[in-house]
Amino acid sequence: MIKVFTVPLSEDLSEFADFLWQYEVPHRVVETENAQELWVSRTVSAEQIQHLYELWRQGESLDHIQLVRNRSSNPSSGFVSVAKRSWFSSALILLSVMVSFLVGFGDNFAMLRYFTIADIMISNDALYSSGIEGTVDRWELWRFLTPMLLHFSAPHLMFNLLWVWVVGTRIELIHGRLSLVLLVTFAAVVSNLSQYWETGPMFGGLSGVVFALLGYAWAWDKFGSDERIGLPPALMGLMLFWLALGYTGVLQSLGFGAIANTAHLMGLVSGIAVVPMRIFLLKQRS
Repeated sequence: MIKVFTVPLSEDLSEFADFLWQYEVPHRVVETENAQELWVSRTVSAEQIQHLYELWRQGESLDHIQLVRNRSSNPSSGFVSVAKRSWFSSALILLSVMVSFLVGFGDNFAMLRYFTIADIMISNDALYSSGIEGTVDRWELWRFLTPMLLHFSAPHLMFNLLWVWVVGTRIELIHGRLSLVLLVTFAAVVSNLSQYWETGPMFGGLSGVVFALLGYAWAWDKFGSDERIGLPPALMGLMLFWLALGYTGVLQSLGFGAIANTAHLMGLVSGIAVVPMRIFLLKQRS
């Protein structure tokens, strides 16, 4: 983020901050020992925000001011720009597509076994697994993450990738790439291990991570102090409804394949749990 200005602690910036939230400008007001600082995302023009602040400080109303976002005549330029600036989200989407097709949505068993949480094999028409112990003993630690790249149906893949694009890119651009990497890694390990202990190694999908992203965005906007993700609060209700549908078996009948309900639940819990940890770290830093 970029620091725009520093003002005394006695100055009330709440009205100006509300204006920035109205236009979904990613920003943070940081209080130091003797002053407060306004920081904005690198995706925002600090000069423009400085100019608006000067107008507001002079007593001019900001109600008639509209922040204009630059748009190219090429309608795809926005997509390309976001994809480049949030390249971790883009890479996660691309890898999920590649791996899902590589394993033939589960039909190519020879390739599938390299991405499951534990190695699997078939003998005499029975499925055997090396278990988590085998994964650790062989130092195949990538297996704690790679099940998130597996998808066993096209609808399941498209559904997950849509949410990664909508939510993952916003978190990456607003809270930073490192925050998203840590969130995805933590959620993937927690949800994958939880699902393994519930059903064994034959599962996959980004759904656990998606629930973590949505849970994190909801909890941060509710309890965080700044840098709102800006998703509609009603999404929490949608998440819980979708979670309940998974347990009823309706989603499986609609072509989403076997639903990793435990991964969904633990992904949601892990995403929400990251929020107080981030709040604590930000307070320590300031």
